[in-house]
Amino acid sequence: MSSLNKVEKVPLVRNHERLLVKKQTPEAQLVRLTLANLLWENQFYMDGKDTASLIQDLSKKVKPSFVSGLAKVAREQFKLRHVPLLLTRELARQGKLKAQNLTDVIQRPDEMAEFLSIYWKEGKTPLANQVKKGLASAFNKFNEYQFAKWDKNNTAISLRDVMFLTHPMPQSHAEEMLFKRIANDQLETPDTWETQLSAGADKKETFTRLMVENKLGALAFLRNLRNMVEAGVSEDLIRVYAEKLDVSKVLPFRYIAAARIVPHFEDMLESMMLKSLASHEKLPGKTCLLVDVSGSMFGPKVSKKSDLDRFDAAAALAILAREICESVEIYSFSYRLARVPARRGFALVEAIKNSQEHGGTYLGEALAGLNSRFDRIIVFTDEQSHDRVSKPPQNALGYIVNVAAYENGVNYTDWVNISGFSEAIVDFIQAVEKENDFVVV
Repeated sequence: MSSLNKVEKVPLVRNHERLLVKKQTPEAQLVRLTLANLLWENQFYMDGKDTASLIQDLSKKVKPSFVSGLAKVAREQFKLRHVPLLLTRELARQGKLKAQNLTDVIQRPDEMAEFLSIYWKEGKTPLANQVKKGLASAFNKFNEYQFAKWDKNNTAISLRDVMFLTHPMPQSHAEEMLFKRIANDQLETPDTWETQLSAGADKKETFTRLMVENKLGALAFLRNLRNMVEAGVSEDLIRVYAEKLDVSKVLPFRYIAAARIVPHFEDMLESMMLKSLASHEKLPGKTCLLVDVSGSMFGPKVSKKSDLDRFDAAAALAILAREICESVEIYSFSYRLARVPARRGFALVEAIKNSQEHGGTYLGEALAGLNSRFDRIIVFTDEQSHDRVSKPPQNALGYIVNVAAYENGVNYTDWVNISGFSEAIVDFIQAVEKENDFVVV
């Protein structure tokens, strides 16, 4: 961890808010901007300029191999969808795209149409030859179930449209027949809970069959727990199925929401949650989690569509960080700093909530009261602080996560200040700390 705290002499410049920030190379800026899409891929803003414009500008200033490498890693490692397509579009705009670059970043059939939407956003133009080749090659990556699941007939550009524009070459007789079914809009309807229930199938029979046949994914399982209970699905079957689900990509927010709806499954949900976090990459070194429990954290929701209030969001992030930090200490703050017992799971939520009275917000005082030395400090707050917040103590890396903000932004000063709320915040922190290690140049 000593390398994380290494101080480097770099030029400082002022951003749009007149704050001094470290001057970055175009490569570093492009990486940072791409990583920020882990948080809000559809609506992220920084320095007063929207993501797409910044990416377009920066892509012209770095090597094409850097852009293509970043696009591939953003899609494959960080599971981003839109920004890798945008990066690839910029390569095409500059005449620097290789067909394989585009094929690599397309991981779902509907991304072919999404790429063309980005390609033609500023006006319809002929497709570059490498674009045609890249899209045509992508057709050979998918089977009928995937094509049928992701074919969106209500969009401006259909899968069939992409096929007629690019003329993919089938690699077998079976694939030739599949391409003909795409052309004739005759793909077999996928067997999912959505398609079955929309067709009027019995809920109990549908959910029971899909679990017996291992066709109900983890997210669908969590979202439909109440539906299954109300439909009379066997609780024993639900619990047995939960034990064998792949929950590696499901984060604590889903379990907290599900437990609120079906509390008698809380023990099962907590077990699933801890299992989902067990394989997560660890944050190295010693981490301090500092959770705001002031009065303003309770009640207001993190967004108009969410049923999580600010404290729910902060506590869920604390559950996540507690499991994936190599070494961690957890504190709450309001009028004072309070050490939270080393609990985990849903018990940690109650421990944080009951650690002290919910009053004012004295973050500066809380930071001054930390006696241990940490490699990083992560603060979860609504930033309604009544006192001044100084630099992170003892040269620790500092992150302030404002779970109350409706506008998105990241300022890179002494604290990395993350405004807004996302389940990918910890992934973002990990990526930022090793951003120079993963780009293929």
